Amino acid sequence: PSIAAVSRFELLTAAREGEGTRVRVTAGSIHSADDAARRPGTTVTVRSLFQMVPARAKFLRTAAVESRAVSEVVLLLALCNLDVHFRLESNGKELLELPPAANLAERVAAVWGEAGANALIELDHSSDGLRVWGLVERPDAARPGGWRRYLFVNGRPFRDSRLLRAIDEGYRTVVAPGVRASAYLFLELPPDALDVNVHPAKTEVRFRERAAVEAAIAAAVAERLGRISSAAPLDRKAVRRETVPGPGTAAAGQPEAGLDEGQLAFFVSGERAADESADASAPPAVERPDLWQLHATYILASTRQGLLIIDQHSAHERVLYEEIMRSFGSEDAPSQRLLFPITVRLSPDEYSAVEELTGLFQRIGFELEPFGDRTLIVRSSPNLHPKFDPERCFRDMVHELTHGSPLVDAARNQHERIAKSLACKGAIKAGTSLSQAEMVELFDRLFATELPGHDVHGRPTVVSLTLSELHRRFSRG
Repeated sequence: PSIAAVSRFELLTAAREGEGTRVRVTAGSIHSADDAARRPGTTVTVRSLFQMVPARAKFLRTAAVESRAVSEVVLLLALCNLDVHFRLESNGKELLELPPAANLAERVAAVWGEAGANALIELDHSSDGLRVWGLVERPDAARPGGWRRYLFVNGRPFRDSRLLRAIDEGYRTVVAPGVRASAYLFLELPPDALDVNVHPAKTEVRFRERAAVEAAIAAAVAERLGRISSAAPLDRKAVRRETVPGPGTAAAGQPEAGLDEGQLAFFVSGERAADESADASAPPAVERPDLWQLHATYILASTRQGLLIIDQHSAHERVLYEEIMRSFGSEDAPSQRLLFPITVRLSPDEYSAVEELTGLFQRIGFELEPFGDRTLIVRSSPNLHPKFDPERCFRDMVHELTHGSPLVDAARNQHERIAKSLACKGAIKAGTSLSQAEMVELFDRLFATELPGHDVHGRPTVVSLTLSELHRRFSRG
């Protein structure tokens, strides 16, 4: 009615084949309403917008800008009504052609192309009567610009900057500082848990338990990114789609193979799975994959779906970061007494920074003793791995914590700054040869973390190569 009041407006609609109605309105006055033959659906035609209201017309922007605004409105409707075919024309030019879609990923692909859709992974999370489902971008595909974010609640599009920050919370420590990932999230909750009448255009909503909604979004994103299928694929055309049910249905999609049984179940023995005589009710036998080291930098692991390539430095960085953060809530971290204490002379700024953080350095295993004239004696250090260089690590940490870096500057508190810096500087380096036992230990510790697919810089720890991609490359069908 608002558009019809300021234009020459026509509505042609039909609920059943051939039984339609055509309504013509000019400047808010209905001058005809007749039966009309039409296939099921609705067509809205608007001409001469604001022609009869010149005082309003002068506030219109260019035709291109207004067309984009209309396209965005239709796009929002298309994203939350997957079973409807949408077609938008302007001045005889087709702007959108979106046939019905089987799922959200298919609709996104129709709008932005397969390349963008293939970088998305599906999530479905329910807790305390609130369901969060939709698509989020793989961290390796996220970039500083060009991201898209859409929020819907009970089928209604809305805007909320605080909930967008909750999405960022779910991506914490898996993307680089300043990077934002695309997300298309749908919230489903009881109608009495929100108020949709707080904005004239209905673009904002008020939640009764806002903190719970924010926490659920952050948890849903973080939980999904914690699965190994969020890791970067070697095959950029790989489509990571699961069967996530749409609005109003139970969250009973098909999970990734084996992952609900724990990360290591990703490596269930093929022989055990094929054993028909095995007790079907017993949990599957889990075997670690064969591990090989490549160029003293990467660890290769075979899986049921193909091959994982693990960056040993990034993997150890993720392991150390989560272990250090957990240690802050317990006793001091284990440390080793140095046979030959290290003497370190610092600049005034560095010495001041260490004085401020002495307690946290002790919590992570460094025992420091002042020796006068901005000099410290390091008597104990963390025992991170057999090839750990405590002096180099301590000096690099002090420099980073004093002069800053994108990594530590993005930390929310001193605990996180210390943990990120130690994890980065103390992790095993590329070029370090590892024994089979050391590779197995790193592998087990990585897949015991909450976010095994990415290090604290936002770089991937794991890249996957699927069997289907290998078969394609070798022309095996």
